[in-house]
Amino acid sequence: MRTIAVMNQKGGVGKTTSSVNLAAGLAAAGKKVLLIDLDPQGHGSLHLGVEAVGEIPTIYDVFTGQKPLSVVRHLVAENLWVAPSNVDLAAAELELVDAPNREVVLRDALRKLAETEAFGYVIMDCPPSLGVLTINALTAASEVFIPLQPHFFALQGLSKLLSTTALVRSRLNRSLRVTGIMLCLYETGTRLAADVCDDLNDFLSRSDSDMPWADARIFESRIRRNIKLAEAPSYGQSIFEYAAKCPGAEDYGNLVSEVLAMEQPALVTPESPLRRAA
Repeated sequence: MRTIAVMNQKGGVGKTTSSVNLAAGLAAAGKKVLLIDLDPQGHGSLHLGVEAVGEIPTIYDVFTGQKPLSVVRHLVAENLWVAPSNVDLAAAELELVDAPNREVVLRDALRKLAETEAFGYVIMDCPPSLGVLTINALTAASEVFIPLQPHFFALQGLSKLLSTTALVRSRLNRSLRVTGIMLCLYETGTRLAADVCDDLNDFLSRSDSDMPWADARIFESRIRRNIKLAEAPSYGQSIFEYAAKCPGAEDYGNLVSEVLAMEQPALVTPESPLRRAA
């Protein structure tokens, strides 16, 4: 099982859009996928048509020990489940402050789930902060994907984010690695985007081999600005359901193929179903 935390402490960089469409694309490729919405805004849940109101169990119930993940997750499409979130989750940050082993609640919940169900991928959509919820995701994850808008200030914040992954790996999760950087809201043809990519490549190439991001790759697939990506959440659909032929679906389809190729290159060919669907 690949457990991937999609994180960036800066909002508006395409984090939730990438989490949802990566999960949906992997499910469409035949993988059994669980998307865990760790953002109290619940945008990832809403994006897939799940509004966690009333008695609907949420990931908050997992953090407070009221329900297991097996009860909280909802089937939203073939091969795709979501553990939804709502504003209640914001309280978990405070409630867990003095709790013993507060950093490993999600890891323990995933281990219990794995005893009864085999998921190919777990995608965790982290909140735009580096608090207890994000630390839980990093402690439970084997990989980190970082969505990054190719702007100057995005690189400034990257160092803090990477430092957090190094701290978590040294203290809580020795297997944690930053394996992918997704360039989102990409504007083709601009000099700024190209310069930022060059700077990022240079930084990664000079990184110490002991750092969790030493082997990180910048995905070749650039997620271009596309209005269809902004429209899809209001219909409760992934981009593959909402507008399968648009540039956004093409870009995320290519990204999914790259993610699959990281471990199973034989599955990805020019004629793969995801490429044709895009």
